[in-house]
Amino acid sequence: MQSWILFAILSAVFAALVAIFGKVGLGGIDSTLATTVRALVMAIFLLIVSLLLGKVEHIRTINPKIFTFIFLSGIAGALSWLFYFFALKSGPAPGVAALDRLSVVFVLIFAVLFLAQKFTWKLGIGAIFVAIGAILMSI
Repeated sequence: MQSWILFAILSAVFAALVAIFGKVGLGGIDSTLATTVRALVMAIFLLIVSLLLGKVEHIRTINPKIFTFIFLSGIAGALSWLFYFFALKSGPAPGVAALDRLSVVFVLIFAVLFLAQKFTWKLGIGAIFVAIGAILMSI
């Protein structure tokens, strides 16, 4: 098995735990505050991991263009978490998580538009199935 497949599966498992732990944790707290606490925990955790792996010293090697896109990715991620927790606060965890997975469809669209990803019928049919599945799981 290629390493990216294992990492993607582990990402999915931990994303599922985000929904479960988040839903329970949102019981008595504002969703914006919960997202902020989550972001702080993640930042501290990732800083520790980067320090342990000796990665922090390489921060000087990031060129401004790359840094700009990493920065924009961080803003997009923060907005994603914010809206995810807004939805999770009042919606069912499986439905929220399923609709959140529509990101796969949006990634395909954006990759074709902005990254010159080649669109194939196989990708299109897969995206349709993902969208149908997300909708069915959310209703």
